[in-house]
Amino acid sequence: MDLKRTSILLVPALLLGLVTAPAAAAPVVCAAPVPSATQPGYTVADPACDLNGTPFTASASSRVYTGIRDGAAYRIEVPEAWNGQLVVFAHGYRGTGKVVSVDSPDLRAHYVAEGFAWAASSYQTNGYDVGQGVRDSYALIDRFRQVTGRSARSVVMTGKSMGGHITAVAIEEHPRAFTGAMPYCGVLGDTELFDYFLDAGVTAAALAGVEPSFPVEPGPWQAEVDRIVPALGLKGTLTGAGRTWSSVVERRSGGVRPGFAGAFSYWNAAPASDPALKMPFLFGVYPGLTGGTAGIADGNVTDNRFAFYRSTDGWPTAAEWQLNARVKRVRATDRASAGLDGIPRVDGRPRVPVLSLHDLGDLFVPFSMEQIYAQRAARNGRAQLFVSRAIRGVGHCDFTQPELQQGFDDLMTWVRTGRRPGGDAILDRRAVAAPGFGCRWTVGTRAAFGPACG
Repeated sequence: MDLKRTSILLVPALLLGLVTAPAAAAPVVCAAPVPSATQPGYTVADPACDLNGTPFTASASSRVYTGIRDGAAYRIEVPEAWNGQLVVFAHGYRGTGKVVSVDSPDLRAHYVAEGFAWAASSYQTNGYDVGQGVRDSYALIDRFRQVTGRSARSVVMTGKSMGGHITAVAIEEHPRAFTGAMPYCGVLGDTELFDYFLDAGVTAAALAGVEPSFPVEPGPWQAEVDRIVPALGLKGTLTGAGRTWSSVVERRSGGVRPGFAGAFSYWNAAPASDPALKMPFLFGVYPGLTGGTAGIADGNVTDNRFAFYRSTDGWPTAAEWQLNARVKRVRATDRASAGLDGIPRVDGRPRVPVLSLHDLGDLFVPFSMEQIYAQRAARNGRAQLFVSRAIRGVGHCDFTQPELQQGFDDLMTWVRTGRRPGGDAILDRRAVAAPGFGCRWTVGTRAAFGPACG
């Protein structure tokens, strides 16, 4: 029996890391999650199926390999006309549940159609465990060789959201393993994401005349937010304080730019991801709820002692000085890690081409993450290895297939020819504020964004 062409039907086969079949094989029977071999309390979902119980099948021109190894599930797809290149995909944040599962990449069909194989891991853990994501994603390169019997001649790293953080760390941790990288909607500023969450919460509180707690339990924080929301007019017409807070958040999330009014409305209408918190989204990510540890660091990684909050450009106003005098200040007791423990640091030292995409109106993982990475790359003399493209959307990872496909195709041309593709001038404040910023690479319109391209 050819195990590489036979479906995984039994839990023991899953644990051995055997492989599933192409579409012509017997139907896959979805197995229940099995206990993790490495993480007590965790279970690993069947990688031959999606979480909704739908079997994952190969396309008409590819083979699929799945299995569980070392507490992480993997899924690999290889087109029959494979071009010898592998894409490793890193999924985003999954919450803190104890079931790990594999996601297929957004560009799965495009990869296969263009001859690229791809591989994805569940990681052994959930939570904001970037280090484990790096370990398990890097392990896919050797796993690919083991289960297919072939080695990739080049490997591209890609990932979304937290997977973008994993991508940025992976290419620095293993600089010779990859030939290019495409993070998108990625946390390219490591702990500065959590500083942004802190900034949003403490400035809103200051403008509302509320003294926020840090750290804080959900109940007391809910009570504080219940006072902040009406003071800012977030459920109706913004008050003067609410308009000032909008201006502060705009500048902390990437600067004055098109579509921000729509983005601000969108994210304040969005509920907190934790259904127990009855508050707008940005208050639900307040770092005080985890003590600033993000659930993974040893101590508080947020710090705003030296932040000066602006609601205007030019010389600081008296109102801005007053705001900064009232804002609660928090001191970090931990920092981004130089290794893979805690929250790994992104140095901005790529040795391979990196092409990234980010929504201008994303206020979960804000556009400023791109700017932080660009600044670090420039300081390290690596500016020419980073291209960023702004997309006129307000959601998180709100991209169309044509936008992602063009980004990937342009990255691969860059890798192959050495010719750097076009991007946006994300560090030019005037360029970012221009009405047409983001139009060059946006395909399609998003009604929530607001102004459309001409």
